[in-house]
Amino acid sequence: MVTWGWRRTSSPGLEGITQRDLAQTLRRVERNGMIQRTVLPTSPVGVEYSLTPLGASLREPFGRLYDWTDEHGEEIQSCRRSYDTRADAQPPGQ
Repeated sequence: MVTWGWRRTSSPGLEGITQRDLAQTLRRVERNGMIQRTVLPTSPVGVEYSLTPLGASLREPFGRLYDWTDEHGEEIQSCRRSYDTRADAQPPGQ
């Protein structure tokens, strides 16, 4: 099952995500009522995000999706490899 918690934006596991993209995504999720942003009175100023009750209600369905993906990961990778070796395959995003 998925574990939930907080992390700093510079934490490992967030590689490949720009600060700009992360900020935009957090604003959208906050706007949708899934998270709450709290400015911390520290020096330098810090920001903490927490799940709202609405956001927390997604734990079970997202946890199930994660579990399904974990359970079927090898099959998905096999399908990708098979697709990628086809002569007519288009690279993702094209």
